[in-house]
Amino acid sequence: MKDQRWKFNVNTMPIIKSAKKALKVSERKAEVNRLVRAKIKDSLKGARVAIDKGDKKAEEKISKAYRELDIAAKKNVIHKNKASRLKSRLAKRAKKNN
Repeated sequence: MKDQRWKFNVNTMPIIKSAKKALKVSERKAEVNRLVRAKIKDSLKGARVAIDKGDKKAEEKISKAYRELDIAAKKNVIHKNKASRLKSRLAKRAKKNN
């Protein structure tokens, strides 16, 4: 994590103490957001693959994907309309393949 700090230009690093703290907070939040996005991506892919294969656990995986999308939207990692759109596309795909 500390290595990522230096990806910024050294001239733009904060000088003021509160700005340094804000940068640390921002980096922590960015890491959490990355993890949440990765969970979304994994659950969506799992659901899509299960739907396309006609897997019996597809309903369970769709439910998990819905849950991850709702959590991300609640945390403002993604917009609520994007979460709704992705859930709608999953449902449409599931209906088409059944």
